[in-house]
Amino acid sequence: MKKNILITGGAGFIGSHLVRLFVNKYPDYRIINLDKLTYAGNLTNLKDLENSPNYVFEKVDICDFSAVQTVFAKYSIDGIIHLAAESHVDRSIKDPFSFARTNILGTLSLLQAAKEAWQTFDGKLFYHVSTDEVYGSLGKEGFFTETTPYQPHSPYSASKASSDHFVRAFHDTYGLPTVISNCSNNYGPYQFPEKLIPLFINNIINNKPLPVYGKGENVRDWLYVVDHARAIDVIFHSGKIGETYNIGGFNEWKNIDLIRLMIKVTDILLGRPEGTSEKLITFVTDRAGHDLRYAIDSNKLKNELGWEPSLQFEEGIEKTVRWYLDNSEWLNSVTSGAYQEYYKNYYSKI
Repeated sequence: MKKNILITGGAGFIGSHLVRLFVNKYPDYRIINLDKLTYAGNLTNLKDLENSPNYVFEKVDICDFSAVQTVFAKYSIDGIIHLAAESHVDRSIKDPFSFARTNILGTLSLLQAAKEAWQTFDGKLFYHVSTDEVYGSLGKEGFFTETTPYQPHSPYSASKASSDHFVRAFHDTYGLPTVISNCSNNYGPYQFPEKLIPLFINNIINNKPLPVYGKGENVRDWLYVVDHARAIDVIFHSGKIGETYNIGGFNEWKNIDLIRLMIKVTDILLGRPEGTSEKLITFVTDRAGHDLRYAIDSNKLKNELGWEPSLQFEEGIEKTVRWYLDNSEWLNSVTSGAYQEYYKNYYSKI
């Protein structure tokens, strides 16, 4: 194999799309998918790759430093794309320690393993995938750029901000070749239904309440997950060492407007009269520390590396809803077991 690429969190939502892209696009790369397989990690997301000759799975907790070292030695890793993380803000408010462990200490474990394993840094890269939430909250105008100061407001975003700083520190202190990207909210197939879009699609299907924080005025920039994987591919192969790249969809929506669009699309595809599920909207007490608005300026990525999103949001939402309707077996399987505890706690607020 030309290269051995380690992708952490490859059984998760974004990770599975990235693993699929790399396995199919680069047959001369060995892709090692490292995942702990928590509630959000699901190998059925990658069932189509099971027999691919350039794909390997390793069940490893990134916080287990010796196990990570073993993987680096076993496969002579040339590059790492690090996506493994605890990522749900509500969960971080309830259990900040698990977010600190995985997102900070897990990242440090990978950084140290890479530093020790790579006798020379030539041809090596540590790519850290982060979030726009590290920047805090915007007012009604303006955009996050790569130079926006960090101002995290939740335990989740604080843990990701810390991991970003560790990556930059390893670059500055040891010369480790690193690159960071900060992305906006992702959506698309295989997303675990604790996140807004798949949660609401599932609830519309099952006529369950659609809990909306506050008045639904919070604004987010939405990015189709396949476009995110494409951006990671471009940055991994062409990005400049030591740089940060913001990845966004140029696509801002108020939560309430997004929810009404999902209701419209889902009702139509279910054969219901349009707007039938509007009655399911239930306004709930706003989340603690809820940032008002995120919006990403992706012009650096566009101008320097030529990446742009491929889908308009309305098209992406329809594709996403169709996927969940066509994959009810997958959806039913992940909305049982570990999900049920979360689901019960979530709805206790209503």
